[in-house]
Amino acid sequence: MQDRLKELQAEALEKVAAAADLKELNDVRVSYLGKKGPITEVLKGMGKLSAEERPKMGALANEVRDAISGQIEVKQKELEEAAVQKQLAAEQIDVTLPGRPVRTGSHHPLTSIIEEIEDLFIGMGYTVEEGPEVEKDYYNFEALNLPKGHPARDMQDSFYITEETLMRTHTSPVQARTMEKHQGKGPVKIICPGKVYRRDNDDATHSHQFMQIEGLVVDENVRMSDLKGTLEVFAKKMFGEDREIRLRPSFFPFTEPSVEMDISCKICGGSGCSVCKGTGWIEILGAGMVHPNVLEMAGYDSKKYTGFAFGMGPERIAMLKYGVDDIRHFYTNDVRFLKQFSVEE
Repeated sequence: MQDRLKELQAEALEKVAAAADLKELNDVRVSYLGKKGPITEVLKGMGKLSAEERPKMGALANEVRDAISGQIEVKQKELEEAAVQKQLAAEQIDVTLPGRPVRTGSHHPLTSIIEEIEDLFIGMGYTVEEGPEVEKDYYNFEALNLPKGHPARDMQDSFYITEETLMRTHTSPVQARTMEKHQGKGPVKIICPGKVYRRDNDDATHSHQFMQIEGLVVDENVRMSDLKGTLEVFAKKMFGEDREIRLRPSFFPFTEPSVEMDISCKICGGSGCSVCKGTGWIEILGAGMVHPNVLEMAGYDSKKYTGFAFGMGPERIAMLKYGVDDIRHFYTNDVRFLKQFSVEE
């Protein structure tokens, strides 16, 4: 029995040393130290030994087990370390290789225009206000001097959700809400950018959904000259100090008097070209003095307070500033188009 145990020890240690991976090593462990292994089978015959031989044989069996277990632990550490080194070698990174360039994104051209306009007017003391895109008919029309049945409503063919709610057709409702919130007390000095919606056939210059930025000033002694001076500063900051403006009479239900503003064509300098259709001027926005009815409906005393308002389309400004010939380019998410406005490295 003693010889057999020594033989099994030598045999097991030889197989442990030859194990090429952790699986083979575990197979050796189970084969020799498991409950059905040869060492266990040998120890089953201890019942035939004398009382003096049993303790000696038990001690020897433990020595054999410990020797095999100890060698297995040593081999296991060697194999685990070898596996780690192999994995590290396989996943090795050459830090001397040039890095992959990260593509730099940029603002959408409309976002850039809107932020530029916001910064300009914030610098002039305006605040930025927002309102809901799903609007009440009252704020979208009635509070702006457009009662039900008013023919001017047809100018802004609308997406109605119910009889009293619709997708706003302009950002002017934000002006009405802001004046109402001030409860007839001035001053009010705001711009309100946002999306608006109208039933329109999409083409190079029209879209059923587009952006709009409107401005409003209400206070005592606000005059048309204040409006003209504000618009002149805006035009020169956005299109260049050499730009000139002119105001032409127009009609908007919520302003009286109403005007449309043109800027001198930067392509021809005012001499006339295809861009300005030979006139030397390009229409850019609508404006006017706030109608007394609008002030009264918002709770203001129209004999004490006056104001001016203006509205512009960021798409039109971007088209003029960047030379874009089709408004649909802003909404098709064509990377080839957007790349032109990416930040330079």
